[in-house]
Amino acid sequence: MRILITGSNGLLGQKLVAQCLTNRHSFLATSKGVNRNPECPTANYTSMDICDVHEIETVLTNFQPTHVIHTAALTNVDYCELNAEECHEVNVLAVDKLWKSCRQRNIHFQLLSTDFVFDGTKGNYTESDSVGPLSIYASSKVDAEQLLLHNDSDDWSIVRTIIVYGDGHNLSRSNIILWAKEALAEGKELSIVDDQFRAPTWADDLAWACLEICRRSKKGIYHICGPETMSVFEIVKRIGAHFGFSTERISKSSSATLNQPAKRPPKTGFDLSKARNELGYNPKTLESTLDLL
Repeated sequence: MRILITGSNGLLGQKLVAQCLTNRHSFLATSKGVNRNPECPTANYTSMDICDVHEIETVLTNFQPTHVIHTAALTNVDYCELNAEECHEVNVLAVDKLWKSCRQRNIHFQLLSTDFVFDGTKGNYTESDSVGPLSIYASSKVDAEQLLLHNDSDDWSIVRTIIVYGDGHNLSRSNIILWAKEALAEGKELSIVDDQFRAPTWADDLAWACLEICRRSKKGIYHICGPETMSVFEIVKRIGAHFGFSTERISKSSSATLNQPAKRPPKTGFDLSKARNELGYNPKTLESTLDLL
């Protein structure tokens, strides 16, 4: 395998780089701008703007990958709600450019997607469940998926995931697990929603699954997340309990009180049967990863 990674400065991108190095996969890490991951060798990095067809074509021609794992995206849900045009350019049009370039070269294209493609009315979603996006961000991911689903080529995979967490270098965004750990350690007063249910995903597990799909030459949609779905309030409580932090200053709140621009699905979580059966996916529990942060 020769793997090209987009969004390599992000958390998942960094975990993919680490596992490629460990497993001695030939890879090229790309992000827009400089390499912010000190563990990624300079020789394995190049800057690439996913919105620039010329840059995409040049990088693909020079590196000649067998697989592209596309992690780069605008993922700030509220920012996307307020900047719909930019969201569409990065999350949909860039995917179209990358996918067309990959298709012309017979390169397997893997798209990272999200639980937010669902409306959150039932939870425990399977790969065949109907989508129902509630926000501009979610709609952009559905639109990106549709580019692959309605095409004459099947040389693609879609990996949907939920609340990815872990530790990385020089990340542009934190994640709820790291944020909660830090806030609880400082004894801050926290108001946490108890009407949104998610299955937090250890970034190393997600990276493993992405690479395993490529290694096994799998195609289609795969749901990859942590093994337990719980309320965001419970996530924070469990982090506090694990580290022995006081949880007395944590109070429950509802999503309606947050006045967020973008609507969130109330309950997601995935049925992992396909990933377990076809990939041997065995995700870690929240508690088993916390001491690794």
